[in-house]
Amino acid sequence: MAAEYPLPKFHFQVEWGGTKIGFTEVSGLDVETEVIEYRHGASPEYFKTKQPGLVKYSNLTFKRGTFNGDNEYFQWWSQNVLFENPERRDITISLLNEEHEPTITWKVKNAWITKVQSTDLKADGNEVAIESMEVVHEGLTIQND
Repeated sequence: MAAEYPLPKFHFQVEWGGTKIGFTEVSGLDVETEVIEYRHGASPEYFKTKQPGLVKYSNLTFKRGTFNGDNEYFQWWSQNVLFENPERRDITISLLNEEHEPTITWKVKNAWITKVQSTDLKADGNEVAIESMEVVHEGLTIQND
């Protein structure tokens, strides 16, 4: 019988509107149910009851190395500057196994860029230039493949 280990998180892919793009980091894959608190005035108990409310999704943050001549983050964001009709894309994020097959898949619905952050500059640094973008969306589902 093979030993069971948790999945490593360093091997993943992102499909971005039909295109696969490499990222160094993806964060914000959170979903939360907001809590509604209620107490009516005639209640004999001195506490509020709690019930489930609306679902809330965190913004996603994508980070990657900055490449010469590649300005896709800023170009997508600039299409949404006036926010009259932002270009929305579905995004699929897959955690991959050793055979490069998805083991867990996150599907994000109607995403658009709300923030682009260029790399910081540091004269005495020895790191790769990293840019990031923040994405809002209208739904997150998780599938175990």
